[in-house]
Amino acid sequence: MKNYTYRTIIEPDGKYFHGYVPALPGCHTFGKTILETKKNLREAMELYLEGLNYDEEKIPDDKSFESFETISFKLKTKAHA
Repeated sequence: MKNYTYRTIIEPDGKYFHGYVPALPGCHTFGKTILETKKNLREAMELYLEGLNYDEEKIPDDKSFESFETISFKLKTKAHA
């Protein structure tokens, strides 16, 4: 058995949360809460990888990294009438 680690993204999407795995194209899910989305995302990842394995396709490694950038600038102020 081999372990695979993937970066996952969860974002608010209206009333729900959208979760996806950038290294696994098409591996998306949603949930009403972040916790539910994480659970659904794990299940989606397992099914995705099982499908690749069943079809004898290469299981990708996640070679990405996460970086955050902070940009500062002065906002225009609107004149109040």
